[in-house]
Amino acid sequence: MDLIERVNGHFLESIAAKQEAMELLSPPLAAAAERMVACLMNEGKILACGNGGSAADAQHFAAEMLGRFEKERPGLAAISLATDTSALTAIGNDYDFDMIFSKQVRALGHTNDLLLAISTSGNSANVIEAIYAAHERGMGVIALTGKDGGKISEILSPEDIQLNVPVLRTARIQEVHILLIHALCDAIDYMLLGGE
Repeated sequence: MDLIERVNGHFLESIAAKQEAMELLSPPLAAAAERMVACLMNEGKILACGNGGSAADAQHFAAEMLGRFEKERPGLAAISLATDTSALTAIGNDYDFDMIFSKQVRALGHTNDLLLAISTSGNSANVIEAIYAAHERGMGVIALTGKDGGKISEILSPEDIQLNVPVLRTARIQEVHILLIHALCDAIDYMLLGGE
């Protein structure tokens, strides 16, 4: 296999993963966007968390909400729980790495808020703990997962929404996750601002 053929394989795999996700996830994604708008209109905020590439996705989502996506609008209340290195390292050192997000959810989360929990495997222990903390605080959860959904599939409440990308390769899951995040941002803006 030459290098160009190998590169083309990535494009084709990504296209196939996105096609499958579109067919499965468009209805729950629309429902997730509606939940997010309801949260924001009710003076709630969206707390986002994840590890590694999913931490970057949590930051990306919060940045699109706080700043803007594609249209000018007032900032929307969203916080990435993966950005405060002092809090993350203090909690990880003084307690346990599994608690880095849950401690923040318990401190910052309220009943009107939502947790955007991102885990490509669905098994990230600290994201799972954040979901438990969100439930304790009366918060809803929107979970972005992959593969078979992992343990997160088992702990979500009936009111929560899971957007599970049913492919095995982490890179493809992450590519679909960023597409889902952009689609959420667009849907939120469309519901709040109208237009094309």
